[in-house]
Amino acid sequence: MGVYDTKPEKFIEILVSELEKMPEFQVPEWAAFVKTSSARVRPPMENKFWYKRAASILRQIFLKGVVGVGRLRTKYGGRKKRGVRPEKFRKAGGKIIRVILQQAEKAGLIEKVIEKAKGKRAGRQLTKKGKEILNAIK
Repeated sequence: MGVYDTKPEKFIEILVSELEKMPEFQVPEWAAFVKTSSARVRPPMENKFWYKRAASILRQIFLKGVVGVGRLRTKYGGRKKRGVRPEKFRKAGGKIIRVILQQAEKAGLIEKVIEKAKGKRAGRQLTKKGKEILNAIK
């Protein structure tokens, strides 16, 4: 059992409880006042939003391999309502994603990857410790 065998909702729920135990993952004071995207009207009202987003980001890194902030911004973006005009897609804000990635780096779950050859992506990937934690979830 692991990431591929467990439903995403259940997997993220279990990973949230693991991340809450880690001292590196702390919710910043400003997180309660910041919208996640320009497409949103209000900041998230969930108590465990920070941990859920962190768990979701770690799962995405596991599934995609190397992922950068820009790709995650696109993943968590949404449609902006513009009144009478048609809706348009807007990327998510980068600050929340960037801070979560920095916290995961500090915890030793992910590491930076620098573009080595043409066609290879730069971004972040899971470390051995990160893969072990994600594969241990059932």
